[in-house]
Amino acid sequence: MSESADCRLPRREVFRRGGYCLGAALAGPSIVAAAAPAAAPSFRYCLNTATLLGHKLPLTEEVEIAAAAGYQAIELWLPRVQDFVRQGGSLPDLKKRIADSGLSLESTIAFGEWITEASEHSAEKLDAWKRDLDLVAQLGGRRICASPLGASKPADCDLQKIAGRYGRLLTLGRTFGVTPQLELWGRAPVLHRLGEIAYVLAEVGDPAACAVLDVIHIYTGGSPPAGLRALNGNSLHIFHMNDYPADPPREKITDAMRVYPGDGVAPLGEMLRSLRAIGFCGFLSLELFNQRYWHQPARTVARVGLEKMRAVVAQALRG
Repeated sequence: MSESADCRLPRREVFRRGGYCLGAALAGPSIVAAAAPAAAPSFRYCLNTATLLGHKLPLTEEVEIAAAAGYQAIELWLPRVQDFVRQGGSLPDLKKRIADSGLSLESTIAFGEWITEASEHSAEKLDAWKRDLDLVAQLGGRRICASPLGASKPADCDLQKIAGRYGRLLTLGRTFGVTPQLELWGRAPVLHRLGEIAYVLAEVGDPAACAVLDVIHIYTGGSPPAGLRALNGNSLHIFHMNDYPADPPREKITDAMRVYPGDGVAPLGEMLRSLRAIGFCGFLSLELFNQRYWHQPARTVARVGLEKMRAVVAQALRG
């Protein structure tokens, strides 16, 4: 399989095969890490609903499960929200349910194309982004993921051009009150390394520029975990938490092999200490795609995932 074919987005493939199963940064233009604050920032906890994707639950039940387990926020997948609307669901009612549950909608997973040269001149793709941003705004959401979906040609992977495209996307997001966040994808041909994310965030020159990172994508993209120390926690709001086994090797591991934090070999302690050092005080968001967990009760998966995240945080910050 060619490199470009192999980089075809693990999340998208998961979504295609499973029904709903579809794959920092810096403060402003500076790439200098912020000094660690005098008081160590506290992490907060979010449930990315991919973790429960295989349970095929109504969105309203996913919200209830996240709240009951003790999460402070939720990350919804927009394809599921779109289906919810098509089936007659009420966005105001869903927004109220999220708020009444004591949760915030900190981020949404989306697959709008923006990074390619072709999308820059496509009214269709622009309209799709407007619809996605409007959905998030109606739900009271704060952010939407901007992944490197579709990038393949050299012009799609030019970081300076990507910075310009991302800047325009940020401007569009402002009209809806929703911030697009660059998403690191370890198997994509671009934005798969921490340095690429850092470059774009620095070059866009917009204080709203931000990114969402992911444990397994840092690993599959080949970036050293210590690279987190070069980033600024003010431009990281969501950090996807998971773990991975020692086998298979990095070149063969897939999203479906993610395990609970602490159940694998990822250097989670180093990553969490680095996040604390750069001033990150955002949300650790549990994102798993492991089908073994889909055969367990959804409430158990949500509860155990949160317990394990808290345990690795406690251990890391003692070290």
